[in-house]
Amino acid sequence: MLNRSLKGWIALPLLAVSLSACKPENKFMPPPPAEISVAVPLQQQVAPFEVLTGNTVAFAFVDLVARVEGFLTAIQYVDGALVKKGDTLFVIEQTMYKAKVKEAEAGVASAKALLVQAEAEFTRQETLLRQNVSSQATYDTAKAKRDSARANVESNEGNLTVAQTNLGYTTVLAPFDGIVSKHLITVGELVGNGVATKLATIVQLDPMYVTFNMSEQDVLQIRENLKERRLDVEELSKIPLSIGLMNEDGFPHQGFLNYVSPEIDATTGTILVRGLFSNPTRALIPGFFVRVKVPKGLAAATALLVPNRVLAEDQAGKYLLVVNKDNVVEQVRVTTGQLLPGGLRVIATGLKADDRVVLSTNSRAIPGGKVVPKLTTIPAPPTADGSTK
Repeated sequence: MLNRSLKGWIALPLLAVSLSACKPENKFMPPPPAEISVAVPLQQQVAPFEVLTGNTVAFAFVDLVARVEGFLTAIQYVDGALVKKGDTLFVIEQTMYKAKVKEAEAGVASAKALLVQAEAEFTRQETLLRQNVSSQATYDTAKAKRDSARANVESNEGNLTVAQTNLGYTTVLAPFDGIVSKHLITVGELVGNGVATKLATIVQLDPMYVTFNMSEQDVLQIRENLKERRLDVEELSKIPLSIGLMNEDGFPHQGFLNYVSPEIDATTGTILVRGLFSNPTRALIPGFFVRVKVPKGLAAATALLVPNRVLAEDQAGKYLLVVNKDNVVEQVRVTTGQLLPGGLRVIATGLKADDRVVLSTNSRAIPGGKVVPKLTTIPAPPTADGSTK
């Protein structure tokens, strides 16, 4: 009995060893490849452009001054109001100037009466001279009086013109549609006393100029794109420009090139350029700081576009992640172009048209790692009217 019991205790460890030997071995099982979104680059015709900075400048800016002396009798506008061309803004005392006009009119009438008399006398003496009744001296005297009377009429008509002009100066009119500043002189003050007194300022806001400077390198690049073609003034006015204010997305204001300086400023190495923009709502006012979208050529070229958000950068420069034919993530170095509406970036070099670009930004795509690509498309950027093409 004791031997059987001993045999049983010896058998238990052997059974435990045999059971443990039957358990499956623990091995590391890698996770399945991540599923990520990829898309081939969007191909679209893009005109090359550059974004520069500029300032809005009034189309016209005029100081309104008193050109004749007198007391200011009326101010016929509201400070800061929009006025139309020809609207009366200021009135200067007119009594004396109306009297001067009447005096000049009387002088003209008197001179014309004397001219009628002188011409009649001249005609009579001319007839008598032909009939040998009058002398040559008498004829010459009549002719001189007629010529003097004609000159006197012209002199008095000139005086009338001056008097009428001075009377017109007593009413200060708006020279164009625009906004008038606050008045600088009050009713009852003497103006034009020996000098031209500034009364206010009028600013024309529609259309609006935008001025900016281009570097010499930009000018040379544009010339290269144009193949040394020289544009005349009419062709320049057809080159579109777009601007955006600092608080606006994109470039919502559309205009055209208006002027290019004929010379480069040697001190700055830049050339002055001006655009003209319609401003019916007066959203633009002089002095605004704006971003200017300037085309660098007349013809558009096919470009590869990707969402700007998928671009990454390290010390070596900018790069994109792409998935190769074996579904392995690779890193490709690229150079970029302009940023388009819709957040799309032009890729100038480093990317092929059939590359599958990684669109996922959740760190699941690692260079060298295998993935399951899910092909999608990149939406086209919106046009100026908000649609897509």
